[in-house]
Amino acid sequence: MRKKVYLAVALGVIFIVVLFAASCSKQVAQTQPVLEPTAELEEQKAPERTDGEDELAGLFEKDRLRAESAAREAAETAFVNENIHFAFDSSVLSDRARRILNSKADYLRTNPDIMITIEGHCDDRGTDAYNNALGERRAESVKIFLVNLGIGTNRLNTVSYGEERPIAMGHNEASWARNRRAQFVIN
Repeated sequence: MRKKVYLAVALGVIFIVVLFAASCSKQVAQTQPVLEPTAELEEQKAPERTDGEDELAGLFEKDRLRAESAAREAAETAFVNENIHFAFDSSVLSDRARRILNSKADYLRTNPDIMITIEGHCDDRGTDAYNNALGERRAESVKIFLVNLGIGTNRLNTVSYGEERPIAMGHNEASWARNRRAQFVIN
């Protein structure tokens, strides 16, 4: 019986030593520095692309480029098609006009190679000379606002068409209001 007790105690001691040794080895393994893989190993690990994968990647790239081009065209169209409207016999920018011009300035900042012409237009009331002068004041008012937002004067041209190029042909307030505008052309 004594032998069995000694044997049990010995096995218990061996078990504790084995547990202690195992726990110490884990701590050592955790404290060792992790080595960064070299470029050679990464190149070896990278799987080779198949022809189908290359073709698929090429199609994705074409789709991405097409989407970017469509987005640029849409932004350009929105830039050109959104006019600044003025009150009767005025070249003062409204709050709405200022918001529109802020977004146009953002567009011009993200496209620094674009130059524009700001066209000043009027309704058909008033003399030709007066409307040409008013159209010029409207175009200059827009230009000054854009310059104050940081757009270079070398990128902005102005021209007045007075009443020569109406977009609405009626002789009522709705038509006249549409014709009192500054319009943008990308050069």
